[in-house]
This record gives sequence, C-alpha cells and structure tokens, in this order.
Amino acid sequence: MTQVAIVLLGAAVAAWSLVGCGRGDAPAAASPPTSLRNLNIVTIPPDSQQLSQIRVEPVRLADMPPVGGRVLKVLVKFGDHVEQGQPLLTMESPDGDAAVSADLQARSTERQTRATVQKAESDFQRAADLYEHKAVAEKDLLQAQNDLATAKSAYEIAQTVREQTARKLELLELRPTEFHQPVLVRAPLTGQVLEVNVAPGEYRAAISFHTDTTAPLMTIADLSTVWVSSDVPEPFIPLIHLGEPVAITLVAFPDQALAGRVARIGDVLDAQTRTLRVYVELPNPVGRFRPEMYGTIRHAGPSRPTVVVPDTALIQEYGRSIAFVERGPGRFERREVKTGVRMGALVAIAEGLAPDERAVVEGAMLLKGQ
Repeated sequence: MTQVAIVLLGAAVAAWSLVGCGRGDAPAAASPPTSLRNLNIVTIPPDSQQLSQIRVEPVRLADMPPVGGRVLKVLVKFGDHVEQGQPLLTMESPDGDAAVSADLQARSTERQTRATVQKAESDFQRAADLYEHKAVAEKDLLQAQNDLATAKSAYEIAQTVREQTARKLELLELRPTEFHQPVLVRAPLTGQVLEVNVAPGEYRAAISFHTDTTAPLMTIADLSTVWVSSDVPEPFIPLIHLGEPVAITLVAFPDQALAGRVARIGDVLDAQTRTLRVYVELPNPVGRFRPEMYGTIRHAGPSRPTVVVPDTALIQEYGRSIAFVERGPGRFERREVKTGVRMGALVAIAEGLAPDERAVVEGAMLLKGQ
C-alpha cells in the first residue's frame, strides 16, 4: 500500500519580468512625417554609441529558490488532521523583508515613470504645436516623439514589475510597507500529518552550511482514499483491466473482504521480477487503513459458476484439504479436494466435489478420527 503525500518545502514563489512596448499617438492637430506615426518602434542608428551600451538576451524561465528563514512556531503535530489552508508553521524570513522592499521600490519606480510620461506627453504636444506653426525643426519633433515612446515603455515595464511584487506579497500573505513580518505556511490539502521534521529555531530553505535546508518540513497525506499496490506476474498481465473489481485482504483485518477497483496499471515491467505494478483504489472513510500495511489482492476475472463450500467443511490432514460427503444415512465418504480462491466464509473447490453433493459443513472434525 502506498501513501499519497505532499511535501512542503516552504512557500515558493517564481517571478519573471515581462517587457512591454510603449504606445502613443500624435494629437490630431499635429501632422508629423509618416515615418514617425508608429511609436511602438524605437530606432537607434547602427553607428550610435548608445547602441553599444544596450545588451540583449533571450527571455527565459527559471526555478526560483523557496522562501527561507528561521522557524518561529510549529502549529501542528504528528497525527493531527488538518484542513486545506490551515496554518502549519510560521517563519522569520529575510526573503519576506526583501519582498516588501522590492514592492516599495517597484511602486516608487512606477510613480517616477508615470511622472516622466506626463512630462513627455506635455513636451510632445508643445513640440507638435510649434512644428505645425513652423516654429521648431523636424528633428525637435522627432526627439519629442522618441522621448514619449521611451517614457511609455519604461512606465509599462514599471507597472509589470509592480504587479509582480504585489502578487508575491499576496502569496506570502505579507502587508506592504511593513518589515519583520512572519511568513505563514499553510496546508496545501486536507489530510493527516504523517511526519513533522522541523522544530522552532531551525533554519530551513535558506543558505546554510550547518543545516540540511532541502529536507521536507512535514508530510501531509489525504488518507480518505488509499492506494493498494500489487506486483502482477507477467503471464497474468493480460487478465488485468482498468476499472475491474478486485478482492483485498489485509493482514491487519484477515476476516474482512475488502472491495476495490483497478485504478492504474504500470507502464514498465520489472526486469528482475518480471512483474508489473498495479494500483487499486480503496476507500478509507474512517481511516482504518494505514500506509505500509500488507495484504493480498485477488483478481476474480470473468465470473463463472464455481463449486463452493463453507470453510468449516474443510479440515487439514497431512497437508491436504479433506471434506466429508454424505453417501447415505449415517455414511460419509472422506474426499481429498483442491481449493481455489476464498470469498469471505466461502471456499472455491477446483477438484473433488460436484454440484448437488451433500458435504458435511459442521462436525467434520468428529468424523476425522473415525
């Protein structure tokens, strides 16, 4: 039986920058040259020194490290039932302060770039009016247009960065402008705490040479449904199909026949054992079944009429299964039988008994010594 577990490594947040392009249109009163109408494009001459100061690289994705810091409080213990979203622990994290600082800086940059756009729009409007009255040269209008496009592009980038920093604060549940806030780690699902590997005062998911920062903080499993795994020998693989019912008997509950269904069939055969892993979904509403329990799975295959007797009809004699068949009033025949699968209190008989024969189902031990 395998467990379904979620390992918490801290509140990880990935962020990347998105570059936007500025957009601006000349006012209707101005009539700049046609080549200047598209303000989404900023052109720098190939021989310009400004071009040599610009570096370009592909936009990429990267896995960002989780938020790390010192554990302040552990709010749950081993065996606790937790609900999705329930607080598990709090951390004191310098990354949290860094997120607040980044948000403050992003908001400041957004305000500055917005003011720059407003000034650039005013300068462009004035240049357009002067150009319309032949009061300034065309190059002055070109420069004003370029300044406006650059300002709008910078403002859009600043807006994107500010949205990302605000989103990070939201994910970490931190308030803006306030430093030294504890970071709260919540349960990602409803389930039971199976492991707690952290204590107050430990540093986790941070740069440290004295602590294993990659170890899971705790393990939570939703045990309302569990998986029972079985290694099926190669010759029997064609008999297994998704959705088919199977009978399960656990060592802890030997007298109970449990019903499950095949939920998943492995894709790769084990080269050493020549078996294929099959997973059966077993409902566990009251939590009786625990990870790492052992048992057996029986696949009935297509149903067919089978000779069965109660298990009380069979006795063991020198390693053989024996049943007694009534041959007349007070007369009983000792019969060796071969048994098949069990279903509760019934045992299938592969050989030795025929339908409608009368077998002794109580008191067989009394006949054994006769």
